[in-house]
Amino acid sequence: MSAPSRSARTIPLPRLIPWLLAVPALLLIGYLVLMDNGAVSQTGGYLHELMHDGRHLLGVPCH
Repeated sequence: MSAPSRSARTIPLPRLIPWLLAVPALLLIGYLVLMDNGAVSQTGGYLHELMHDGRHLLGVPCH
């Protein structure tokens, strides 16, 4: 007996573009909030404090 054949499904590019844009943006935001302690976000005290408060809000230990 032969195995049933499976055909590859293609995803249309217009349906794929939002995911290709959203996933890297969400990963960057997640990195900035959870991991960055001023290494990348050196734009001043305001952004650092915003990310610091976000860590506390999510329960991530930061100090």
